[in-house]
Amino acid sequence: MRTLNLGILAHVDAGKTSLTERLLHAAGAIDSIGRVDDGTTRTDTLALERQRGITIKSAVASFDLDDTTVNLIDTPGHPDFIAEVERVLNVLDGVVLVISAVEGVQAQTRVLMRTLRRLHIPTIIFVNKTDRRGADPERVLHDIAGKLTPAIIPMGTAHSARFTPYGPHDTAFATELADRLAANNDTLLAAYVDDEATLTYRRLREELADQTRRALIHPVYLGSAVTGAGTDDLITGIRELLPATEDTARDGGQDDGQDAEVPASGTVFKIERDPAGEKIAYVRMFTGTVRTRERLQYREDDEGKITAITTFDHGATTPRTALTAGQIGTLRGLPDIRIGDTVGTPRTTPTDSHHFSPPTLETVITPCRAGDRGALHTALSQLTEQDPLINLRHDEIRQEISVSLYGEVQKEVIQATLAGEYGIDVTFRETTTICVERPTGTGAAHEIIGKPTNPFRATVGLRIDPAPTGAGTTFRLGVELGSMPAAFFTAVEDAVRETLQQGLRGWQVTDCTVTMTHSGHKPPPSTPGDFRNLTPLLLMEALRQAGTTVYEPMHRFQLDAPADTLSAVLPLLAQLRAVPRTTATQGASYRLEGEIPAAHVHRLGQELPTLTSGEGVLEAAFDHYRPVTGTPPTRPRTDHNPLNRKEYLLHVVRRV
Repeated sequence: MRTLNLGILAHVDAGKTSLTERLLHAAGAIDSIGRVDDGTTRTDTLALERQRGITIKSAVASFDLDDTTVNLIDTPGHPDFIAEVERVLNVLDGVVLVISAVEGVQAQTRVLMRTLRRLHIPTIIFVNKTDRRGADPERVLHDIAGKLTPAIIPMGTAHSARFTPYGPHDTAFATELADRLAANNDTLLAAYVDDEATLTYRRLREELADQTRRALIHPVYLGSAVTGAGTDDLITGIRELLPATEDTARDGGQDDGQDAEVPASGTVFKIERDPAGEKIAYVRMFTGTVRTRERLQYREDDEGKITAITTFDHGATTPRTALTAGQIGTLRGLPDIRIGDTVGTPRTTPTDSHHFSPPTLETVITPCRAGDRGALHTALSQLTEQDPLINLRHDEIRQEISVSLYGEVQKEVIQATLAGEYGIDVTFRETTTICVERPTGTGAAHEIIGKPTNPFRATVGLRIDPAPTGAGTTFRLGVELGSMPAAFFTAVEDAVRETLQQGLRGWQVTDCTVTMTHSGHKPPPSTPGDFRNLTPLLLMEALRQAGTTVYEPMHRFQLDAPADTLSAVLPLLAQLRAVPRTTATQGASYRLEGEIPAAHVHRLGQELPTLTSGEGVLEAAFDHYRPVTGTPPTRPRTDHNPLNRKEYLLHVVRRV
């Protein structure tokens, strides 16, 4: 048997979960097709998902196609839950990207396809809802080629809500297929030029499969998940065109006459807790095998004993004694495991990189009952295990808890989850924008051990320099590695990264390089704590010298509305500090593109229906950070304020 780990991705309401139901039913994994509106789908298991009719958490279901086991992962389509999609991308072999034949290519569709192409994930496109009033498959195909990628090949036609696949006798299709494929294969191109007749349909299909698996071309199927039109052909495409992994824990090589075991390596992409509170880790295995009752290493120095393993089989979970390469399953018995952890041997290809922009909004969350404050922190900590980008921020000074957000819907889901699962009623303050700080220049500071002004038994010197946009934070050693115990260097680096979470104005400092310029210790009194406590003072002094600029997140927007409403919309855009870039008139409507501060996207979406008589359509997605004009916003500090030496030392060493 082979295994194919398949993601179903889409903009919200494109019909992804309905397609998941149809695929499971067609493969015989379920007896009846559930409906999103009725709350009876297999992958939307949360009560809140069934109430709202949207997917909030990724879910795994399984079915068999001939000799291939397909682990199908249904992901959220709403942009507020893009973090769930990000974690899933690291474990997929292929994707079906669902696009509505009515609404067509939308903002989230573009974000997803851009990411899939960048990561070279094999992708098949399914144009859904061809049976709906207003469906226009030809328009959608044109938009896919223009807005997503020209590297597509329609695999049939949709008419009267039915899908008719192309076959070997469709000469126009064979010609178009040869043209598309030859663009990526010089040998095929030469054969096509020399003698088109030598390119048999079978050879073209083989080349199509090869180029699809290499993410060079994207076959497009059309149909309806509700009626089943086109889904059988889509299933054929999934089986024949997407790459699957052989289910084996060995590499097939020989070592002194015996098979050599491949080291186990996998990635955790989801965390849940059962009713008793035990962690359940969802893992994709890339190599080797893990077994129950064996000790398993994860991260760098943590390990635990696996107490149970399950895999997904025909819509249900099945207990197993082992999880092998290519499979997706759950592990129990690893209490400290986190999303993004590598189990076993780390992969040479990193899996923890961010594919989408981080949350740009935050809010303070407050319990309605003061006695729930401790329980709220515990509950939010558990929710952070499932979604690390919530980024819990605890202000001990003001006794406040902040969470990061992608949007207002995410806030509603957190509120409902806390009430339903933990019995905690909460309120939120007004949502604010998360800015970042970047160093403007260079700064340096150091302190020498034994000097009267230095209360710590440590010598530390630090220099901070600006780095290119998008570089993040880099820590470097400008001293010899052997000048101190490794634990002291680790303490400095950890303190640097923690301190940079709050810059001169309270925002995270990014796109910088911090170099350690001085080091020294006194054996045996010096401890890692001395270095950890001295580092914030020096780093913030260096940052003060360098100066910082505050940047706010900007969204790129596209607005379509009737032409006679432009005069009403432009004043609102000016009020919201939006910057129009291009305007194009299309008949009786116009399309306006530009950029707008993330803080004002929600208001624009709220007021647009009134200004355009309900006909305005807004697409917006994070694009970049822009320097703040005027007085830079500040955020209250949650640390011991190393910008104020006296205040800091009073907290850290209880003396000045």
